[in-house]
Amino acid sequence: MRQILLPPRLDVAPSLDERCDRCGAAGKLSLRLVQGGRLVFCGHHANRHTEDILSRAAQVVVEDGFDWWGADRTVPSVG
Repeated sequence: MRQILLPPRLDVAPSLDERCDRCGAAGKLSLRLVQGGRLVFCGHHANRHTEDILSRAAQVVVEDGFDWWGADRTVPSVG
């Protein structure tokens, strides 16, 4: 069976009050994985792992003002 992946939904939050799961810096991007679970990345790690995020995320939340490299390949949230 072939699996078809849809682009993740993109939401914007005023701020993220969480820390990066890789280095502990201030979180700029949070994602909900297709398989379940959540991860938070700082700006550096979010941009460094853009391709992995796009291929594994069901939903991505970016902090307002953060310019994430994958934003143009997501589905903007409506509402």
